[in-house]
Amino acid sequence: MTPKKKFVAVAGNIGVGKSTLVEMLCERLGWEPYYEPVGENPYLEDFYGDMQSWAFHSQVYFITHRLRSHRDLINHPTSVIQDRTVYEDAEIFARNLYQRGQMTERDHAAYRELYELLTEMLGPPDLVVYLRASVNTLMSRIANRGRHFENAISPDYLGQLNELYEDWIDGFTYCPVLTVPADDMNYVNNPGHLDLIVEKIEGKLMGQEEVVFRPEEIANHR
Repeated sequence: MTPKKKFVAVAGNIGVGKSTLVEMLCERLGWEPYYEPVGENPYLEDFYGDMQSWAFHSQVYFITHRLRSHRDLINHPTSVIQDRTVYEDAEIFARNLYQRGQMTERDHAAYRELYELLTEMLGPPDLVVYLRASVNTLMSRIANRGRHFENAISPDYLGQLNELYEDWIDGFTYCPVLTVPADDMNYVNNPGHLDLIVEKIEGKLMGQEEVVFRPEEIANHR
């Protein structure tokens, strides 16, 4: 019997290591990676010039493209792993704009209605892998990868996003979630940690309920 194809999405804050984990998991499992679409949002220049006037337009553009990608991945003939979920656009980044006063209450309500309707129609992935990390870890990893356009990212901003991530993941019920303690795991330089993550993902996909990372397991896989 041909194994049922799977759709796994990796979520987490800026700099946590989503793209790297997607690449390594796909190499290990023989699945296809799907990274964030490359393309210029035609509203970005206007948005950065006047965030409150253009936040709604910019976020609708982003989520439209993310929803199209989500649909394509659901219909993909083989197993795939996605770098960043459609949920993060709405639950983290659009909500952050709203909380900071850069998206009006009316625009945010209209955006949420569109997002909730379409995500319910499309259906969820089989699993969300959530990489959880402290601000100190995020800042260190952002510095190490040396992207000049990320130099302005502040610890306060990452902290605000972390709070939104925790609120979102605590209430997320569309599909199972595997939370990876990224502060304690170095899957780039430690093959044992990648082995452990793969083991936990496979357990979750098999329907096991209590799949967590225990400190002694992490230590034993060093």
